[in-house]
Amino acid sequence: MPAVPPAHARRILVVDDNLDVAQIMVALMRDMGHAVEYAINARAALIEARRLIPDFIFLDLNLPDMDGCELARQLKLEPALRATRIFAVTGSGSDEDRQRSLEAGCDDHLLKPVDPAFLESLLGTARRF
Repeated sequence: MPAVPPAHARRILVVDDNLDVAQIMVALMRDMGHAVEYAINARAALIEARRLIPDFIFLDLNLPDMDGCELARQLKLEPALRATRIFAVTGSGSDEDRQRSLEAGCDDHLLKPVDPAFLESLLGTARRF
């Protein structure tokens, strides 16, 4: 995968309690040229998001300390994070789960594993709004 030019590098936060999944996503996006950090629970995610002010958050919905949808709601309440795009990343693709994540403030609902080519396209073309 070609690295993106530094001017197009994104700040990204991956939130997943499965350390292997988090590290794979981080490595993949760092290889693309992005600045990526991760958190393994909601408490750490709130702290890291406030520090990093990411362009994107990839959020597992099944976290040990808080429902991912509730975390998305809390993140969207932060004035500095209102423009951050949040993507639910989960193994559950039911219509009900998708609707719940969108209502919580997620921009989209992605199924694990996320296709690397799709991820690269998403990160390379999305604009901060």
